Amino acid sequence: MRIIGHGIDAVKIAEIKQDVDSPNLKWTEQFCSADERKCAGKTTRRYRYFASCFAGKEAVVKALGTGFAGKITWTGIEILRRNSGAPYVRLNGEVKKKAEKLGVSDCFISISYLDEIALASVIAVGE
Repeated sequence: MRIIGHGIDAVKIAEIKQDVDSPNLKWTEQFCSADERKCAGKTTRRYRYFASCFAGKEAVVKALGTGFAGKITWTGIEILRRNSGAPYVRLNGEVKKKAEKLGVSDCFISISYLDEIALASVIAVGE
């Protein structure tokens, strides 16, 4: 296994809360899949979850070296949780195709919180 790329990002939870609660935007529908919205739940902790998704997706595109350009979209990357609560990355569509073209077979993600900050680190690996 070899490391293909690494990405890291940090997000202020309060800024994500403002976007999620905005009456003019359907932020969660634009940036998150149905599975991500389900994982977030309905409690106030959902803001932390959405912030970690945002940071995680930014970290993924940094690890891939693509940024959000062309067919690399927010919804092509999902940051989900296992039953244990551990986060994992699921790539879809054009993002998955790009990752495969780069030789990426998996993305390892770690998420941390410090006060009102959500931090995500992603390591893209291949054979």
